[in-house]
Amino acid sequence: MDAEHETRDRTVARASVFAAMVRVTSATDSDCIGQAVAALKAGGLVCYPTDTVYGIGAPATDEPAVRRLFAVKGRPAEQPLPLLLADEEEVGRVAAEVPPLARALMRRFWPGGLTIVLRKADGFESVALAGGDTVAVRVPDQPLVREIIRRCGAPVTGTSANRSGEKSLLTAGEVRSQLGEGVDLIIDGGRCPGGVESTVVDISGPDVKILRDGAVRREELEAALRETAKA
Repeated sequence: MDAEHETRDRTVARASVFAAMVRVTSATDSDCIGQAVAALKAGGLVCYPTDTVYGIGAPATDEPAVRRLFAVKGRPAEQPLPLLLADEEEVGRVAAEVPPLARALMRRFWPGGLTIVLRKADGFESVALAGGDTVAVRVPDQPLVREIIRRCGAPVTGTSANRSGEKSLLTAGEVRSQLGEGVDLIIDGGRCPGGVESTVVDISGPDVKILRDGAVRREELEAALRETAKA
C-alpha cells in the first residue's frame, strides 16, 4: 500500500471515530457558537448555514482536519478550498496584497455572496490551497458564522456542505442526510436565504476573470468593475 492510500485510510478511520458523535444544534441555542468553536478547535468538522448555502468548515490551519474534509466530501486534493473570514481586516493575513480593486469590491459586496481570488501571502500555508499560489476569500453575510470564525482564531473553509458533484444543500436536514456520518456538528439555521453559491471573481493576475456565476449577479459585478475602473 502506497503512502497516499495509507493517508487516505487513516483519514477515513478518523472520520468514523467522529461519526459516533455527530450532533445537530439550533442556531438559536445560547451555546451554539461555543459548541462550534470547541468542535473546530478539537479537529472536528462543522456544517453551518450561510447567506448562500450550507458550508462545511475546518480551520484552514488544521491540516488533519482539512484533509479529513477533502475525504468526507470526496473532493480531489488538488482542488483548492475557499476560505471564510470574519471581516475584511483579516484578508491581509492570507493575501500577499489587497489591490484597490479588491478593496472596492469588498466595500460593495461584503459581507455577502462574492468570493475574491487573490495572490497568497508568503507566510500563509494551508493544505486547503492545494499547493497553489492564490487564495479565495469571502466574508459571509451571516453574523453567527463570522463570530465562530473570529473565536476560532483562523480562517475557516467555506466550501459547500455536499459531496463533490452533488447540488448545494439549503437545509440542515439535507446536510445530515448526505454528510451526517462524516461530520461532528451541524448548525441548523433554517433554510439558507440565498439558495445559490457565491459568485467567484479572480483578480490575482493582470486580467479580471469571473470564474463562477452565483449570488452576486454578473451584471451587478461587471457594473461595479466598470465603476471602479473609472474612479
